[in-house]
Amino acid sequence: MAEPSIVDVAQSYQVLEIVNRGFAYAIILAGFLSVVFIFVGGISFILSGGAEEKIKQAVSTIRYAIIGLIVTVLAVVIVETVGKTMGLDIIKYIDFGDIINTIKSVTSGSEGGGGTPSLD
Repeated sequence: MAEPSIVDVAQSYQVLEIVNRGFAYAIILAGFLSVVFIFVGGISFILSGGAEEKIKQAVSTIRYAIIGLIVTVLAVVIVETVGKTMGLDIIKYIDFGDIINTIKSVTSGSEGGGGTPSLD
């Protein structure tokens, strides 16, 4: 039997589940990118060699990455608060193990070992 397409998999989920996962993955991605840019700014700072312009650029990168991380944390709080009033439960989908399993199930679909990812 042929592997189900992504459209078939998406149709098997409720719209609310897709919205919940989309918000959760966006929040995780934003947090991850903020941390990555903090490291990039730190490495740029270390490798600046005392050049004033490079130091300013590295400090600016770190500053904006920290602001992005704060905005991400505030987004989690705001989305959770608004979500509870609308019946959405976003935070339960921010589970690293569940995300890894979903990624594995989606990427292994082309190898024949895929399937429908669990939403539990």
